[in-house]
Amino acid sequence: MKAVVQRVSRASVSIDGQVHGEIGQGFLILLGVGPADTEADVAYLVNKISKLRVFSDDQGKMNLALAAINGAALVVSQFTLYADTRKGNRPSFTGAADPALGKRLYETFLTQFAQAGCPVAHGEFGADMQVSLTNDGPVTIIFDTEEQHAG
Repeated sequence: MKAVVQRVSRASVSIDGQVHGEIGQGFLILLGVGPADTEADVAYLVNKISKLRVFSDDQGKMNLALAAINGAALVVSQFTLYADTRKGNRPSFTGAADPALGKRLYETFLTQFAQAGCPVAHGEFGADMQVSLTNDGPVTIIFDTEEQHAG
């Protein structure tokens, strides 16, 4: 699985011109699922992201996790994180999971993230979505569970 996590002061996702999910301070999480991903990958990412300490403490140091600031997460499915751009100018997305697996693991991620004690808003798997955000910092961190297995 791949996740692009952006620290935001606000974020929203709209579908067909209607806001589907929005948050104030917290994380915008763009989540992509690969064909070999499992529930163990979901659990790993939920643990790492929910405990990620990138919010400022009283001394201005990035030392606080999402729960400590009463933040929320906006999670958006993003199969394009698996784009292969090595050949030509048109990306290939064959490295992404099939839609059934992608949707199942995306929904598992939403459930487990909420169970970790963080409010979760979300987009709709497979929908054409418009995402709006104010990146705070900017702080953007990339997670790839394949790297977890390699190192």
